[in-house]
Amino acid sequence: MWDVVVVGAGPAGASAAHAAACTGRRVLLLEKAELPRYKTCGGGIIGPSRDALPPGFELPLRDRVHAVTFSLNGRLSRTRRSKNMLFGLINRPEFDAGLVESAKDAGATVRTGVTVARVEQHGAEVPDRRTVAVVLGDGEVLLARAVVGADGSAGRISAHVGVKVDQVDLGLEAEIPVPATVAEDWAGRVLLDWGPMPGSYGWVFPKGDTLTVGVISARGEGAATKRYLEDFIGRLGLAGFEPSISSGHLTRCRADDSPLSRGRVLVCGDAAGLLEPWTREGISFALRSGRLAGEWAVRVSEAHDAVDARRQALNYAFAIKAGLGVEMGVGRRMLNVFSRRPGLMHAAVTGFRPAWHAFAKITRGTTTLAELVRTHAVARRALETFDRG
Repeated sequence: MWDVVVVGAGPAGASAAHAAACTGRRVLLLEKAELPRYKTCGGGIIGPSRDALPPGFELPLRDRVHAVTFSLNGRLSRTRRSKNMLFGLINRPEFDAGLVESAKDAGATVRTGVTVARVEQHGAEVPDRRTVAVVLGDGEVLLARAVVGADGSAGRISAHVGVKVDQVDLGLEAEIPVPATVAEDWAGRVLLDWGPMPGSYGWVFPKGDTLTVGVISARGEGAATKRYLEDFIGRLGLAGFEPSISSGHLTRCRADDSPLSRGRVLVCGDAAGLLEPWTREGISFALRSGRLAGEWAVRVSEAHDAVDARRQALNYAFAIKAGLGVEMGVGRRMLNVFSRRPGLMHAAVTGFRPAWHAFAKITRGTTTLAELVRTHAVARRALETFDRG
C-alpha cells in the first residue's frame, strides 16, 4: 500500500512526488517513457519556475537571457536589453531527469516504462473506500491512499477526473543545430515574433550550438501554423540547416469550472489544464501546482473517510484557484487583447518603457500579470478598456 502514487514524471509529477516524499510518506512515481526523454517545449525558466524548484536544485542552464528581440510577423524588429538576467534556458530531457532525481533523493520510488491503463475508486480491485487502485497496462494493480495525475492533458488521470478545457493550441517546434558563428549571434538573446494568426507567436531560444525555434496558434489552424513555422525559419536565414528534431504538441487550458479532483485523485500541471493562456507558459504552473498537489495528496491519504478526503481535495482546489487561477484569468484577458491588437502590444513593449519594465519583472519573477493589474491603476484601466472592445 503506497501513501501516494504519482502518474507522470514531468515537472508537475516530479514536483508532486518530491513534496509528498519530503513528509516521509511512501511515494511511488510512475512514468511511461524511459528517462531522459524529449518533450516539445521552448525550455524557458522564468522567475516563478526558479522559485518553485526543490531546495538545492541546480538548473542545467544552456543560456542566460539578457536581451529580447521583438518583431511583428517579421517586421518592426527591436531589441530591448537588461543588465540583469531575464530568464534561463534549459533542455527538457536534462531538466526533467534532474527533477526526478530530486524526488528520488527525497525518498520517492521511481518506475519508468510503465503505462497506466486506468484508476479505480470502486469495484473488485479496491479493498476499501480509503484506497485507489492504479491498474497498469500489463494488468498489475497498485494500491494507494491518494493518487496525483500529472500525465499530461490527454492522460488517463485527467480523463478520470473529468477535466474540461476551453482553449486548445497547437505548438510546432524544431531543434536546429547551427555553426558556432550563428550560435554566437544568438547567445544571451531570444526572439519573440507576434504571428500572422490571431493569438499566434513564434520564438527562438538559443541553447549553445542549437536553436529551439517554434510557433504556436489556436488548434484548427494546422496548415497555417505549419506555414508560419516554415516562413519564420526562412526569414531567420535558418532554412539551410537540418533540424535534429521536429515535433508538435497540443496545449490545453482548463475551463473555469473544470474539476481538479475526484475522490482521492488530484490532477496538476498539464493534466489539470494549468498553464498561462496568453504565452502558454507551462513549466512554472507545473512546478507550482505539482508541489501543492503533493502536499495535499498527503492530507488526502491521511483522511479516514470520504467526507474528510473531499474536504482536503477542496482545499487543494482553493489553493490552485486563489493563486494560479487568478493568473490564468488575467492571462485570458491579455490573450483577447493580443489576438485583436498584436500591433498595439508590440508598440507597447518596444516603445513604452513601463511596459518593457513590466515584461522584465514578470520574467524575473518579481511580479505577475495579475499583481500588475491589481496594483497599477493605469494597467487596470487599460485592460478594462480593451475588455470592452
